[in-house]
Amino acid sequence: MGEYIAGAIILGAAPCTAMVFVWSYLTNGDPNYTLVQVSVNDLIILVAFVPIVGFLLGITDIAIPYDTLISSVVIFVVIPLVAGWLTQKILIGSRGHEWFENSFLPKFKPVSIIALLATLILLFAFQGQNIISNPLIILLVAVPLIIQTYFIFFIAWFAGRKLNLPHPICAPAAMIGASNFFELAVAVAIALLDCIHRQL
Repeated sequence: MGEYIAGAIILGAAPCTAMVFVWSYLTNGDPNYTLVQVSVNDLIILVAFVPIVGFLLGITDIAIPYDTLISSVVIFVVIPLVAGWLTQKILIGSRGHEWFENSFLPKFKPVSIIALLATLILLFAFQGQNIISNPLIILLVAVPLIIQTYFIFFIAWFAGRKLNLPHPICAPAAMIGASNFFELAVAVAIALLDCIHRQL
């Protein structure tokens, strides 16, 4: 039971970043607002993810290798963030802002969406055997996560509508609150599971 609680903690402490671009695109969200929202989210993860997960997992009596938490944040947040910033800086410097906005980004958008969806598919595909052999456990994990996702989404959505936010702002705002950074959460969970097995 402790492992499932730990998994929920890790997933809950990893707010979504990149996938929000996909959700925002599919719902005609404001891309500029989404970019600012994701950037702020990334900065929060950089500062808050390790201490929050470390504190909450400490309550469950699970040994926390902080180097694993920090490595996961560096690999899944810091490196992509720096790579994106460098790419933008180099391309705008060599080709100009107009080319970057009107040529590069429209061509790159489908690639980024396919890559993000492929990442999710691969993450779940590697766990296919566990999913098939433990359907009841998957259901017990999935039900509270589904309830949590819809609950947070509708709280954020109705709060946004109450504040008279337009749809292109309200949609991505609600989705980033309800979404999770699966890549980071899965990486941390696998690393912690490996550490636990080595201790036994």
